[in-house]
Amino acid sequence: MKKSIGILGGMGPMATADLFQKIVALTGANGDNEHIRVYIDSNASIPDRTAAILDGGEDPLPAMTDSLRKLEACGADCIIMPCNTAHYFLPRLVEISERPFVSMIGAAAGACRRRFPGKTAAILATKGTLSAELYQKALTAQGVPFLVPDAAEQEALMDVIYRGVKAGAPPSQYREAFCSAAESLARRGAEVFLLACTELPLAVRELRLNMPCVDPTEELAKAAIRFCGFAVRGE
Repeated sequence: MKKSIGILGGMGPMATADLFQKIVALTGANGDNEHIRVYIDSNASIPDRTAAILDGGEDPLPAMTDSLRKLEACGADCIIMPCNTAHYFLPRLVEISERPFVSMIGAAAGACRRRFPGKTAAILATKGTLSAELYQKALTAQGVPFLVPDAAEQEALMDVIYRGVKAGAPPSQYREAFCSAAESLARRGAEVFLLACTELPLAVRELRLNMPCVDPTEELAKAAIRFCGFAVRGE
């Protein structure tokens, strides 16, 4: 029996739209009626996850729980979140959820191992994701060597994420920040770039960069498609 997907979204709205688009594009369907049923709750008022982790900001869990309950009520068979930093709260959500979650972190770490065996991955992420060591732990479990950004590289990435993509800025305003961070990490030994914030695949697309990357949003879409019993296009 084919299953449905619930997207716990809004973190941010463009990343949510990007995940839905990738689910549609990557589903091996020959027509409308062969696609997956998808429920989306894009709640952009969920408090900032990085602020909650690092600075004692408002706890996003109540708002995330509200979205979860709405998706459960719709009948979603699994839940996915297009926000890497939000996976810090995943264990608490799993405890109260009536539906299984498909993890973006696990899907992306596994893709690094399969697609770039033995290569060193640079974790491009928010300060909250890095502080929680979400990808450090997942990559270690997969046997993938990795680098984390230094202070200057991290500030550049936060500019791209918050003052670039989330702010709706044109790519010309964040090109220098992104490229400087990527080039610096490459000089330090990065061989593949793990785009571990859902705004960063959007940045790479807008900047039209050709670089070895793992896109966690894409890997999450593939994992959710497989979970629901559908084929991934091209596999």
